Amino acid sequence: MKEVILITGSSRGIGAATALLAARQGYAVCINYVRDAQAAEALCARIVAGGGEAIAVQADVGDEADVERLFGEVDARLGTLTALVNNVGVLEQKCRLAEISVQRLERVLRTNVISYFLCCQQAVRRMSMANGGQGGRIVNVSSVAARIGSPGEYIDYAASKGAVDTLTLGLAKEVAAEGIRVNGVRPGIIYTAIHASGGEPGRVARLASGVPMQRGGEPEEIADAILYLLGPGASYVTGSILDVAGGR
Repeated sequence: MKEVILITGSSRGIGAATALLAARQGYAVCINYVRDAQAAEALCARIVAGGGEAIAVQADVGDEADVERLFGEVDARLGTLTALVNNVGVLEQKCRLAEISVQRLERVLRTNVISYFLCCQQAVRRMSMANGGQGGRIVNVSSVAARIGSPGEYIDYAASKGAVDTLTLGLAKEVAAEGIRVNGVRPGIIYTAIHASGGEPGRVARLASGVPMQRGGEPEEIADAILYLLGPGASYVTGSILDVAGGR
């Protein structure tokens, strides 16, 4: 059966690394992006040039209509979805909880939580054997922030990732008998552009000495974990959340 994967927020960072690795492993890849069409199309071209199959689709996955359109494009252009990676995430400027506005909180939760629910919903409708599907796999990208709380920096982000962990555990149990495996990956501090969004591009270097392995992680190391959970080597794994954080 042809393997078809959708990776949200995959024009850069962990999502892009995952798309490249998935393509090398034979997946037809849908690269989702919201704004950076140039980066998404360049990644798509890179996969195609390497002999893979890929499309780039713009969609705001925090919007229900956009999510329906995105999954419809995957159906029409790539075929039956077999794997979903919920990777999209937003991080706002560092601040204390007392300074977080309702508007900011709504933005973070819409991108980091509601989008995961919406995409899981569409994926389950297609994958569930109870609906005539052939089964499938979902990996939700969380964060070690869900365990440590990110005090004084990003409590809203940490809370959103805690919600992702709960979604992962609950959905895994809900659809296990329907041929769908659902797992999560909790990255630690990884060299990606998201730290610049929080106002500190050098954050990984600042915190690296506090990591037991004494370094930040690379996006490719998270991609390896994601593809493991999607692959046959994890065939009896569901409802698990794998920390990939250098011991942090």
